[in-house]
Amino acid sequence: MDFKDLVCVRRSYRKFTPEEVDPEAVKTIIRAALMSPTSKTRRAWHFIVVDDRLDIEKIADAKDAGAQLLKGAPLAIVVLGNPQENDCWIEDGSIAAISMQYQAEELGLGSCWVQMRDRGLSDGTSADEVLRGILDIPEEMCVLCVLAVGHKAEERKPQDEEKLKWENVHIAKY
Repeated sequence: MDFKDLVCVRRSYRKFTPEEVDPEAVKTIIRAALMSPTSKTRRAWHFIVVDDRLDIEKIADAKDAGAQLLKGAPLAIVVLGNPQENDCWIEDGSIAAISMQYQAEELGLGSCWVQMRDRGLSDGTSADEVLRGILDIPEEMCVLCVLAVGHKAEERKPQDEEKLKWENVHIAKY
């Protein structure tokens, strides 16, 4: 598939079949992250691949809203960075995450970004703190997002070219 077609068909999927993701597909998805561009070629991101259903359910409860979809995903990939090591950890992690999402789509899998940075529970507990307890994440690491990955439970229509916001594109000056 050409990249221009891939960006058209890649959508966020929040429902997955119970089928496990093939280990070779997981390796290919992680490879895409490891090859993604980084600031000053630091490659300072870290990824935790989680396929244990109980752990994924606990991860889904790390924030009050927007993560419950993880409970139906057979695979979760946690994207982390160390702000003390890399001032561009958010950007680098974001590039790696979308690289994994495009790779998953190319493999016929669905994915969805679940924001964790600056999110948490209504009692003031941060998502970082919850995820540290589940996944033994070191204190200096921060969680950017968790990608839900799995076989699509339904198909979605490609992006509608008519809805592209070309008016938000400015040439030379705003």
